[in-house]
Amino acid sequence: MIKRVEIAINASDKNNKQALKKALQSKFGKSANITGFSIVKRSLDARQKNVLYRMHVDVWMDEKPSETKLQAFEYKNIEFCEPIIVVGSGPAGLFAALKAIELGRKPILIERGKAIDERKKDVALLNRGQVLSENSNWCFGEGGAGTYTDGKLYTRASKRGNVNQVLQTFVQFGAHPDILIDAHPHIGTDKLPSIIKNIRLFIESCGGVFYFDKQIVDFEVRGNRIHRLISQNGDVFEAPNFVLATGHSSSEVYELLHRKSILLESKDFAVGVRIELPQFMVDKSLYKNPSDIGVLPPAEYRLATQIGDRGVFSFCMCPGGVIVPATTHHGFQVVNGMSNSLRNSEYANSGLVVSVSQKDILAYSKEGALAGLRFQQQLEAKSWNSVPAFQAPAQRVDDFLLKKRSSNLPKSTYNPGIVSTNLWEILPHFVCQALCDSMAEFDGKIKGFNSSEACFIGVETRTSSPVRIPRDREKFSHPQLENLFPCGEGAGYAGGITSSAMDGINCIESIVNR
Repeated sequence: MIKRVEIAINASDKNNKQALKKALQSKFGKSANITGFSIVKRSLDARQKNVLYRMHVDVWMDEKPSETKLQAFEYKNIEFCEPIIVVGSGPAGLFAALKAIELGRKPILIERGKAIDERKKDVALLNRGQVLSENSNWCFGEGGAGTYTDGKLYTRASKRGNVNQVLQTFVQFGAHPDILIDAHPHIGTDKLPSIIKNIRLFIESCGGVFYFDKQIVDFEVRGNRIHRLISQNGDVFEAPNFVLATGHSSSEVYELLHRKSILLESKDFAVGVRIELPQFMVDKSLYKNPSDIGVLPPAEYRLATQIGDRGVFSFCMCPGGVIVPATTHHGFQVVNGMSNSLRNSEYANSGLVVSVSQKDILAYSKEGALAGLRFQQQLEAKSWNSVPAFQAPAQRVDDFLLKKRSSNLPKSTYNPGIVSTNLWEILPHFVCQALCDSMAEFDGKIKGFNSSEACFIGVETRTSSPVRIPRDREKFSHPQLENLFPCGEGAGYAGGITSSAMDGINCIESIVNR
């Protein structure tokens, strides 16, 4: 007999099998013959002084426990099968390719950036504030932005697809099995590159093909179908169907579609800053028992409030993390955050952003579908011009509240360096005011959030795409081009690794079902 139960154990006993069995024995009684158990899901509960792990556990009694196995995905050699071209090798593109193989199609992936081993060198140079490659950086290259943006796999988008399938696939290619049971699964930027490379090698072993350093700059249309794609050096790519999974930073794709009079839509998004503060301040606020600090995992927070008709919220919180230069184009400065698998930095950071509506966007630009992109670019250009190349404008939070430039700045994980700047001179007034109005509430939850030890680092503008590429709700294809399937964050239909991966899977299933 097998039963699924919920138990709570002390956080210190997270990996103690004897303590787990004792808790289960207490649940069922001493006479119960527990022959085995398997954790299905676990989450940290720090609401009380005694921090607990709450777990859902499958328990076997009076029978031999069955072995827990990863889901078996049936991949086959598809070298001579019908091709599907996938533009972009981020999470949406890679999972689209895996699903294509599973369903008997040959994926041909076209990536503007470099393969992972070469990309690492470009990222290292950018992180030292030395050189920017516009096709190989924190956002572009094998694995897309997903390779170097932390690896948080938590999503609320479970209705869009099989979250567990995505997690099991990551484990199959090298991720720790804990991601299958943790409520907020996390891989880590240090682990992701090898996992992404493993996925690529597997796709190639099945007959799939990768083309790196191939930025798509043009395409030809016949009737209501794309006929072929053309790269910057004249390569031509043809196939019956095309998946467009280029990520939310590929502004050139939006410009190209706009020039070709392909339907696009401006969409709401959010902009603001990264806030960085010592991790111990977050731990002290969220862990009630001081002895837990440094013993339990670095604490995470999620903050949100409403200021009038505007949302202000934390985004992509990175406990024990660092801030990195997410700049993709010369003349446009932007930051992002990430954590390694151990989350062992002394600092925590998150985006702290304000919602931007179409009304706001139109006050800055009248370019129709590209108005949001222009709004984003104006902020990034202003930020770039305010500091030396690759450095970032920054301001202590207490000084920001007083609208004054900081006389000095705290230590930061942002490696190229931060420069004291009055962020009120860079960000729109409505963004700054909304941040100001929310800080007292946020400081009530995370003590020190509006202190001199916390620092705003700008600018955070890539929370999501400012442009949506429309598609049919059922068919997933573009309304004008029946064989073009806009996909993932860049198309405006996902927000993170997991939801992007599921969107890639959905697009391929739609193609094959047709």
